[in-house]
Amino acid sequence: MRSQIYNQAKYYEIAFSFINAKKQADLFEKFIRTYSRIKVRRILDIACGTALQLRELAKRGHITIGLDVNSQMIRYLKKTSLAEKLDIEVVKADMNAFKLKKRVDFAYIMMGSIVYAKNNDLFLSHLKSVASSLRSGGLYLIENIPIHWTDPTFFKKQTWITKKEGVEIKTTYQILPKNPLKQEITQILKMEIKNNGIEREFIDKDDLKIIFPEEIKLLIEKNNEFEFLGFFHRNKVKLLKEISPNNILVLRKK
Repeated sequence: MRSQIYNQAKYYEIAFSFINAKKQADLFEKFIRTYSRIKVRRILDIACGTALQLRELAKRGHITIGLDVNSQMIRYLKKTSLAEKLDIEVVKADMNAFKLKKRVDFAYIMMGSIVYAKNNDLFLSHLKSVASSLRSGGLYLIENIPIHWTDPTFFKKQTWITKKEGVEIKTTYQILPKNPLKQEITQILKMEIKNNGIEREFIDKDDLKIIFPEEIKLLIEKNNEFEFLGFFHRNKVKLLKEISPNNILVLRKK
């Protein structure tokens, strides 16, 4: 399905402008200091979108690469990085089938975008692609795998409003069960936009697959190119003691 929302890069950035890229970059650096076995210079943002975190990392002197399959996001990142005088390499590629010309030292994927590895075969293909592009001893950080499926709030509608540069955006996000036997869900993302008297609405619906925590471990084991370091809190370098919708999975390349 062709996305309506991801073709609206500027609106998308405003809708998620509450993200604190500096704090997230700080957290990356803490994970690197704690678990990386190599010095980190080159960093890859997978399914980067408008790449708020990557732009922050570029400001800190890292060599940065943003990868996304969406042409509008790629075009927006090129334009924005040029305006901000940042040297960011941009790669248009499928997150489940890519290979970089030169390997990186640290890679990450944010905001639950890992769900676009829509089945186990694609998840394995994704891991293979990341492994081929990451140096041995380097980390792969995955934010917010949707694993909290036993809590009814997992399926509760989330709505927030952001305002910036005269634009007001009401964003609604919801996951609905589709086929429990196949672990399938429908993800709905809607943006209602008011821009100088003009109102527009964009909506995406995607059928995706939940990969359960123990299933993830088995897939990582089958891939055999990463060490599983654990599920962590979303905002600190601390292992989870119980399941949470706010999580980070960290792998280390063998």
